[in-house]
Amino acid sequence: MAATIEETFQRPVGELLRGWRERRRLSQLELANRVGVSTRHVSFVETGRSKPSREMVMRLAEHLDVPLRDRNQLLLAGGFAPIYSEASLHSPSMLAIRTTLRRLLKAHEPYPALVVDRWWNIVEANAGIAIFTTDVDEKLLQAPINALRLTLHPNGLARRIANIAEVRSAALASLQRQVAGTADPELQDLYDELRGYAVNDKPAPPGPAEVVVPFNLTHDGRELSLLTTIATFGTPLDVTVSELMIESFYPADDATADYLRALS
Repeated sequence: MAATIEETFQRPVGELLRGWRERRRLSQLELANRVGVSTRHVSFVETGRSKPSREMVMRLAEHLDVPLRDRNQLLLAGGFAPIYSEASLHSPSMLAIRTTLRRLLKAHEPYPALVVDRWWNIVEANAGIAIFTTDVDEKLLQAPINALRLTLHPNGLARRIANIAEVRSAALASLQRQVAGTADPELQDLYDELRGYAVNDKPAPPGPAEVVVPFNLTHDGRELSLLTTIATFGTPLDVTVSELMIESFYPADDATADYLRALS
């Protein structure tokens, strides 16, 4: 079971670092070689026999690919002040980020695109997502709207997705990797909830010409076929920015492209 934030703060920094090393499936020797220190030093840090400096905590966190949010927690556990800000997306300091996101979303119209946070809550979207919000339970549209819940809930998009078994399987597998990579208890709760929606249908094996799982959605009596991509900011120094994901949907065939352009 993943630890709560309160439990994390109570645990020593060495124990937290060991947890991240084990999560990344690295031996003490492998981590020591990456960081450029002795295996003995890594062992002493993890057992609390040696107190790591601020720089050593940061070096270990970097080589363990620890998310920025959790790097701040490591610093606090080590007795240091966190260095990564966590600004609201609507704060003045995030004006450039908001402007960039809205330009990307607008430029993608008439095709759907949205921005989600670490927990898949929608924080920005373009007009194209209207095809996702029709004929769904109004409770699923109450803020914050969770994109995965909206997609997989039986009263959400699931009943309009022709290949729901394949979409569900791909979404759960991706979320499971995210849970494993972050050890986030909220993501684990979301995964458990979404997995509970699953029925006994099994995803069909991919066809010989299929390279990605399409998103086959029925809208107003028409079946649309979409492909999706996810992008992130490349060099974030803020926790909020580091956790933003831009999901863009593209038409998988000419009929879908023509329909969405006409719809707009």
